[in-house]
Amino acid sequence: MNTTILRKSVLGIAGLAFAGGLAAGPLNHATTDTVDARPVAAVQADKAAGVDAGKLIPHGVQGAQSRIDLDPEQTANVKAIIAATKKTGLDERAAVISIGTALQESKLENLGHLGDRNDHDSLGLFQQRPSSGWGSPEQITDPQYATTAFLKGLRQVDGWQDMALTDAAQTVQVSAYPDAYAQWEQQAADLVTQHWNNS
Repeated sequence: MNTTILRKSVLGIAGLAFAGGLAAGPLNHATTDTVDARPVAAVQADKAAGVDAGKLIPHGVQGAQSRIDLDPEQTANVKAIIAATKKTGLDERAAVISIGTALQESKLENLGHLGDRNDHDSLGLFQQRPSSGWGSPEQITDPQYATTAFLKGLRQVDGWQDMALTDAAQTVQVSAYPDAYAQWEQQAADLVTQHWNNS
């Protein structure tokens, strides 16, 4: 076979392959597929828990976020809040608001009377006051009762589902520090993701 003809044939085939490759290959890489940029473990945890991450923090967090390490008692209180939330028929967002509120009010510790450090007669996870009609001291130091009482107040807030956590919490709690709840939204959402299906 003539080497000139062979060379022209090879170059022609290579040119067709190159042109075909451009038309069918790399030029079509501009797809709009979205990829979850979170670590694989976080994505798998959401799927395993069956928690709708979009419901947890529908508007994103506000401001700098705080985080604390929880001991077994605090974790038990998280589970009690989630169980009470489910029992009242409310969803994951209500649990995030409740846990975020309790993180700010008590760091998820079921506080008794603190003596001189007490804010009036505030008690329990949500620092509810017997004198304000939240219940007896025994009731509001019961995590299930306290959560149910908080959620009853939350349900009376029009549009709470669409509010920022700090606004929903403040409407129920009427705190002297209304913006302080915002810092706990991410940890509250993480705790709901972690414990929703085993509480």
